[in-house]
Amino acid sequence: MIISEPTALTILLLAVFCSHLSCLCFSVIPNCQFRSKTSRLKTFTANQLDEIKDPSGLFYILPFQKGYLVNWDVQRKVWDHLFGKEMFKVDFADTSIIITEPYFNFSSIQESMNEILFEEYQFQSALRINAGSLSAHHYFHTNPSELCCLVVESGFSFTHIAPYCRSKKMKEGIRRINVGGKLLTNHLKEIISYRQLHVMDETYVINQVKEDVCYVSQQFYKDMEIAQLKGEENTVMRDYVLPDFSSIKKGFCKPKEEMVFSGKYKTGEQILRLANERFAVPEMLFHPSDIGIQEMGIPEAIVDSIQSLPEDMQPHFYQNIIIIGGNTLFLGFRERLQAELRSLVPAHLPVSVLLPQNPICYSWEGGKLLAHSPDYDEIVVTREDYEENGHCICEEKFDT
Repeated sequence: MIISEPTALTILLLAVFCSHLSCLCFSVIPNCQFRSKTSRLKTFTANQLDEIKDPSGLFYILPFQKGYLVNWDVQRKVWDHLFGKEMFKVDFADTSIIITEPYFNFSSIQESMNEILFEEYQFQSALRINAGSLSAHHYFHTNPSELCCLVVESGFSFTHIAPYCRSKKMKEGIRRINVGGKLLTNHLKEIISYRQLHVMDETYVINQVKEDVCYVSQQFYKDMEIAQLKGEENTVMRDYVLPDFSSIKKGFCKPKEEMVFSGKYKTGEQILRLANERFAVPEMLFHPSDIGIQEMGIPEAIVDSIQSLPEDMQPHFYQNIIIIGGNTLFLGFRERLQAELRSLVPAHLPVSVLLPQNPICYSWEGGKLLAHSPDYDEIVVTREDYEENGHCICEEKFDT
């Protein structure tokens, strides 16, 4: 079983493996609970989101805050839902679990995790590991001639940058930026609420708007000039039809040729008109200081990370940058990152940024490869090991 914590909007990637490591099933689900405005007394868990007929005003109950697991009650309910009859009927005594955690996780959270996995659920064996480490394993497995890579993970709560050499992370080069998909969605809610329509309670809907219409600008100031033009000259402007969860189940962008630039639509649809919001929101990933967050953007953090490493290794990291996580799916993200790095890195050093085909599941795929590797049994902690040695055996084996 492999569990990977959030990337873009809180998700949990799960696959179940029995002791002989044969894959049984795979699913991507929300790693949280929900309450809807139409069913305030009922709590929905994980994939029960699909049962909510009207998700407007949806209230999220998250086990993670700022990337750290702080609400064990909610997490247990999600896991109970997963491990029980409703999704997978897990035989814990015959199941090994791989679960991801952030870099430099708090020891109190790690100890609680050990206790729940081994004492409460009684898994046969477990491995706690960083999502970046699984991604690096995947990259080195498919590119065996490479010795170094830099994993840029931009997800729900944060962006992590971590260098790896021969599958070992170099801790001195790890950087964290406190900008992720949650902050971007909240900022878009604030902009829309100030300019057009109060949507501060519409996280679910506005997150969908963000994913559907936002993009990373290649020429920010030029796009800003275009966004100020009137009528059809404004090629940035888009009209987004909001869902009413009756006749319109999912919001969508109106085709450019159907946009009305004077007067109102006659269909009665509720429209959001978006212009510079489309690229100003993802711009926070590159310039957090634009909204008062005094941190480096992703390009500067990458350069700062690599410059902290031995000089003879730096060219290898610039040539092997892997970007994963939901935020990398913004149109233009890879191209903009490549261009900004090119301007920051010495001209004689080649720069290459790789966007995997599925950047959200890339670390999960790395976990699957690791689970099938001959060394897997050597890196996990078994329940017998834990019962005999306690937390110290986990600290010894899990280098997170």
